Amino acid sequence: MEPLTEHRGVSGPVVYGFLRLVKVSAARQAALHDALAEYCRRHELALHGVFTERTAGTERSAAFTGLLDVLDLHSTYGVVLPALSHLGPKAIAAPRQARISTSGARLMLVRGPPHPRPAASGPAGALTERSRRRSPDPAPALDHDT
Repeated sequence: MEPLTEHRGVSGPVVYGFLRLVKVSAARQAALHDALAEYCRRHELALHGVFTERTAGTERSAAFTGLLDVLDLHSTYGVVLPALSHLGPKAIAAPRQARISTSGARLMLVRGPPHPRPAASGPAGALTERSRRRSPDPAPALDHDT
């Protein structure tokens, strides 16, 4: 009898990491690399490499160019970043993000943007009387195809 799929050495989608580490200690670098690896482990992604940019420069660094090269490979699923800030300052990050999107690769963030709290919740999450009332309109029905 063959083992179950969970017991086989099945590889997840191939991803590459990108770190922008300008004036960062070796300990911080190791921690960020470990965060990428742990994210990939939890989400069953195969981290095949990490491109590290060490200079604050232009949009076309050697590390980012290398990342774009591997994104052209058929087997590459996406890019993993600790946070969007690792693409650089806004003037550099926006074109880089567009280049990644154009390649068809997914952009995944270990630490994504903060989720805004609902306006009706107070400091302790208490809802006002108005927000607790039910709407007089019926809830929309879901299509049976979804």
